Amino acid sequence: MTDVNDPNFIYEQAEQMPEFPGGEMALRDYIQNNMRYPAAARDKGVKGKVMCRFVVDRSGKIMSASVLEGIGYGANEEALRLIQGMPNWKPGFQNGNAVNTSMILPIFFE
Repeated sequence: MTDVNDPNFIYEQAEQMPEFPGGEMALRDYIQNNMRYPAAARDKGVKGKVMCRFVVDRSGKIMSASVLEGIGYGANEEALRLIQGMPNWKPGFQNGNAVNTSMILPIFFE
């Protein structure tokens, strides 16, 4: 049994998952408006998806961002920069308590 009061426990799936401020469309807009397509990727014609994992902590802050699957040419670093620069999210909730929640987000370079 997990203790929602354990400040270090990270939920993979919470009853109420974290949400970017403004929702899914606002998240897409944030990525589109803030992405700087890496010159190396553009020069080589590299396109694809960078799969990232991060934790939305109990206060909504983004922590522990990492690349699960990358495409290189600067895209992995750019995806991490985008995630680390995101505004605070609405945190996930379990049993009515805000909890640390792991998220996976694909960032598309096209």
